[in-house]
Amino acid sequence: MAVHIGIINVSDRASVGVYEPTPGKEVQEFLNECLSHDWACEFAVIADEKALISAEVIRMADINNCCLIFTTGGTGPAKRDVTPEATEAVCDKMLPGFGEAMRQESLKFVPTAILSRQTAGIRKSCLIVNLPGKPKAIRECMGAVFSAIPYCVDLIGGPRLETNPEIIKAFRPRKA
Repeated sequence: MAVHIGIINVSDRASVGVYEPTPGKEVQEFLNECLSHDWACEFAVIADEKALISAEVIRMADINNCCLIFTTGGTGPAKRDVTPEATEAVCDKMLPGFGEAMRQESLKFVPTAILSRQTAGIRKSCLIVNLPGKPKAIRECMGAVFSAIPYCVDLIGGPRLETNPEIIKAFRPRKA
């Protein structure tokens, strides 16, 4: 049975067809490369609106049974950037270490990484990870945190995620 993973491409312009949802497609490509089992993609493109983002996270987690959701975009300091707030509004617990690790990785490439507000949180048995909106930064950030994601999903009662160790080696304690 395929594991359900959600991808929410947050972009005003992509949501009305001005841009392709390239950031979300980058997440999908990364997952195709690093997961070694079948997975089903729940994909949405929505505007930078807090209520829309929160509602989509709830739909994917509660109705579509996603164990993992990635958002792309809306993590900067601009007025319309509200993805972290929308995520926090629907999470039971926040995991700020994800954002810290992603910013640390991004700082290797651009000094403006300190402006990013990526974070992660848990809703029931679903992990939600906020990623930046640029495809190159998405790949860098996912590379920095993905090895911890399978074990986190284990800990919150989700399905076991297996990775292709040639791409990303999942970390699990010896007894897990």
